[in-house]
Amino acid sequence: MSTDANNVKPIVHPTIQSIRSVRKSLDSCTSVGFVPTMGALHEARAARAENDLVVASIFVNPTQFLEGEDLDKYPRQLDKDVELLGELGVGFDDTKEGISRPGHFRGVATIVTKLFNLVQPTNAYFGQKDAAQCVLIRRIVDDLDMDVNVKVMDTVREKDGLAMSSRNAYLTEDERKKAPILYKALCAARELFESRYARGMDELDAIDLREVVEEVLKLEPLIKQVQYIAVDDLEQMQPLDKVGSSGCIISLACIVGSVRLIDNIVLR
Repeated sequence: MSTDANNVKPIVHPTIQSIRSVRKSLDSCTSVGFVPTMGALHEARAARAENDLVVASIFVNPTQFLEGEDLDKYPRQLDKDVELLGELGVGFDDTKEGISRPGHFRGVATIVTKLFNLVQPTNAYFGQKDAAQCVLIRRIVDDLDMDVNVKVMDTVREKDGLAMSSRNAYLTEDERKKAPILYKALCAARELFESRYARGMDELDAIDLREVVEEVLKLEPLIKQVQYIAVDDLEQMQPLDKVGSSGCIISLACIVGSVRLIDNIVLR
């Protein structure tokens, strides 16, 4: 699916041959922004503002789902996504997320590499909510010497702080009301991190940050399981023992009711 910056009506390209034809027809100086998605789009205004042409892929990738996950139920809303695009013009298995979803990142790496080769974008846009995925994609671009500028956009949130996700549609009304506690827990860790200097501390134990998050999550009975709370470095998503001025990323995955939600917060 593609649209130029001055024409808000998107053109749907249902085949690889179709999008290749469009790509070959472009002048070499045309900048192409790429927003790879699995549908249920969030806002991607930066892509439109920074590029001559925006390409958004909508593909529910089976290789990113484990057996028993929600592939069959995953929201597919092409008409709604096309409408939104018209408005906008648009080896990580050892991480905590990788451990909880074996094989997931192999699927991500495969499809993103194929899409990059097909679209050949100038800029590619990914959401911070999928933090480990963003680090993985940057590594792929570096390792394969791809001429793509990977841009990580801030997590888009609802007014109550819940990170936007297609899986939010699975939440019951009561679960939806309680789900923002994930972000509230992350914000509690941020408050502890930011107050360290006032308490005469240059750094914190990572376990203290995890415990703060865990204590807030324990307050909500609808959270059936906390799959992980990770405190990692910003560049490689590797676990930290201490967190100082270089900061960290705190990420978590929880089962709210029967729905798996993820979120994270960057501390600098």
